Amino acid sequence: MAIVKFPYGKETLEYDIPGSRFLGELVSQMHHYRPAASQEDLVREAMRNPVGTPTLAVMAENKDKVVLIASDHTRPVPSRVIVPPMLDEIRRGSPNADVTILISTGCHRETTKDELIEKFGPEIARREKIAVHDCDASELVYCGKLPSGGGIILNKLVIDADLVVAEGFIEPHFFAGFSGGRKSVLPGVAGRETVIYNHNAEFIAHPRARAGVIKDNPIHTDMLYACRVARLAFICNVVINSNKEVIYATAGDCDLAHIAGCDFLSERCGVGAVPADIVISTNGGYPLDQNIYQSVKGMTAAEATVKKGGVIIMLSKSDDGHGGSEFYKTFAEEKNLDRMLETFMRTPKEQTRTDQWQSQIFARILQHARVIFISDAPDDMVRDMHMTPARSIGEAMKIAEGMLGNPEATVAAIPDGIAVMVLGG
Repeated sequence: MAIVKFPYGKETLEYDIPGSRFLGELVSQMHHYRPAASQEDLVREAMRNPVGTPTLAVMAENKDKVVLIASDHTRPVPSRVIVPPMLDEIRRGSPNADVTILISTGCHRETTKDELIEKFGPEIARREKIAVHDCDASELVYCGKLPSGGGIILNKLVIDADLVVAEGFIEPHFFAGFSGGRKSVLPGVAGRETVIYNHNAEFIAHPRARAGVIKDNPIHTDMLYACRVARLAFICNVVINSNKEVIYATAGDCDLAHIAGCDFLSERCGVGAVPADIVISTNGGYPLDQNIYQSVKGMTAAEATVKKGGVIIMLSKSDDGHGGSEFYKTFAEEKNLDRMLETFMRTPKEQTRTDQWQSQIFARILQHARVIFISDAPDDMVRDMHMTPARSIGEAMKIAEGMLGNPEATVAAIPDGIAVMVLGG
């Protein structure tokens, strides 16, 4: 027997998988990576040796109006570690610069005052000028067309700045390839019209719009173009571990420095696919498994290794329910997945609906494999979302074996579906 531990909410669930059926665990090497320096030293060293640009202090010389784009409350970016040295460098180059920290909410809700204090610490939250982007209400500027034809609409603070820089972090992203870099601009400080166009059905369906892929990924291509239009001159991005601690930092050009971080991550979180009849996955536990909407991310890792027609057993506490009313409504009201996807594909890019991209990816997964969902969500809600509810791994395994008509079905485990990129599936 092989005992595998799966994060579930703030707990850990264990299950003994029969050795004769178990094909292995798909685990990122990042869990075991130990950096050679402290978080602060890693960030400062990266900023002393930027990729493709002068140092930030040099770039800030003679700049009067500076915008530092920072992540919002939905991202576990250690801003307390990254932002202070960035501010120091800006003011070393331009002591009297007018600096605004712009929170890149994309289409998320506004970041609260308490969340800003938690993110930056009380001193920066009190002392610095902080603006929160609103994709509908902020003053926005039309800046031309994306390569794909969509309009580029950006926050006016960015357009009016003499120097634009950004912090962020890099992790696998299930349709943009990786987070970080250019995503600070699009979707970070873009208008809603630009964001929904970038997340359109044609792009989401593209075979290159997958975790770990940026080359020829149309979503990435438009994001990087918008980034150049915004004149994002310097980034400091980090890679973090499961404790949200910096284990790697990269700084410099918004494309070249980002690629360096993506390469570092790819070498350590990529795992080969192990085609299995049943794949057990998670969303890495709290705080990422609070709803069904977010759980689609962990399912994409299982999708990449489960056999066609197989079964995904997804563990996600989901004590907050579905996580998106439009997302839930789409599946509760449409039982035909083919028709659902046809509707998405017929929807003009500029009319992309809120959360349509998440629904499209989830429908794709459901077409590839059946999903048994272990959660605290109501059973009826799970069924409305085209999944089979279960309350334990043992119960889910019995259901899966029944679905497959095979009590000896092979099994693979992905203890953290957010942290790995499954390759070659």
